[in-house]
Amino acid sequence: MGLNKKSVDDINVKGLRVLCRCDFNVPLKEGVITDTNRLTAALPTIKKLINDGGKVILCSHLGKPKGEPKPELSLAPVAAKLSELLGQEVVFAADDEVVGENAKAAVAAMKDGDVVLLQNTRYRKEETKNGEEFSKQLASLADVFVNDAFGTAHRAHCSNVGVTEYVDTSVVGYLMQKEIDFLGNAVENPVRPFVAILGGAKVADKLNVINNLLEKCDTLIIGGGMAFTFLKAKGYEIGKSLVDDEKIDYCKEMMEKAEKLGKKLLLPVDTTIADSFPDPIDAEIEVSVVDADKIPADMEGLDIGDKTAALYADAVKSAKTVVWNGPMGVFENPILAKGTIAVARALAETDATTIIGGGDSAAAVNQLGFGDKMSHISTGGGASLEFLEGKELPGVAAANDK
Repeated sequence: MGLNKKSVDDINVKGLRVLCRCDFNVPLKEGVITDTNRLTAALPTIKKLINDGGKVILCSHLGKPKGEPKPELSLAPVAAKLSELLGQEVVFAADDEVVGENAKAAVAAMKDGDVVLLQNTRYRKEETKNGEEFSKQLASLADVFVNDAFGTAHRAHCSNVGVTEYVDTSVVGYLMQKEIDFLGNAVENPVRPFVAILGGAKVADKLNVINNLLEKCDTLIIGGGMAFTFLKAKGYEIGKSLVDDEKIDYCKEMMEKAEKLGKKLLLPVDTTIADSFPDPIDAEIEVSVVDADKIPADMEGLDIGDKTAALYADAVKSAKTVVWNGPMGVFENPILAKGTIAVARALAETDATTIIGGGDSAAAVNQLGFGDKMSHISTGGGASLEFLEGKELPGVAAANDK
């Protein structure tokens, strides 16, 4: 994997038109942005380009308009909020075709250090198909392309991959650089011992991740719903717990592979059980803890137990690199969040480099108040999973090598 990419620090954009692909896919409620984290995260790259004296043209997708203009998915509120955050006007180019008359006029009128935001790139149906014409239109606005959107790096779209074919210089922004430094290099070149923790519901979602990480890590810890398929593969009764019956042989293979490679594969030794899944998800619920091989046939495992939490926390203590993807149980319920909290606390207290691979684990760590104790929390769910699978990400590959 070529991870040595040119970044915004390797170029000077003074007087140049810079198209910068950001991830402004923010949650909106009645036209109001309810969480500005993604905007704040983009500011360092944007400010660097402004301070260099570039003409900064921002673009992003928002939601899934499926190739047609949907007013409720307009980026107009993002332009307003960015103007506030940057303390300077961000001109919004309201073109349903994204690169339209407004965009061309706004870009033509730019002075060094000005900022323009284009309309939602997914208003164009070619965007997700990486169509040539739209890629060329985007490129026609710019001398330089900067990709700072890790959340879409695992997809080849016009605004993150196609455009690079028609612009001479393509580099990554600070957010992308950080993801490559932490996630990419943790997997490819970790400081050892390297411990990987995988949770979440389904084995099927993590097949390639389990396989790749077993080759790369020293210890692989399995929790969450996917652990029960492994426990069933060991011949245990798992009651009404979540299971991927088609993946039992795969789990057996992985356990054999771990043994052959001399890797530790840790599975739950005890389980927090209840008679059914909480409904609603945060409802009061009666639970008890049993050994992992003693789950009654009419009960359901919903979190790791205390002994398992201690075992997993202990495995983290001696680590130098820890990657965590997926909660240990139904963390949305306070009673079933204990396992996830215990793992988060262990990561918060270790001196190791701790990397949270996006998605639910990122949400869990932030909600539980451990966010600032982690070395890196990935901004991409699907993209971080593909990095952990050892796949090349199109959005990273498209940037120029150093």
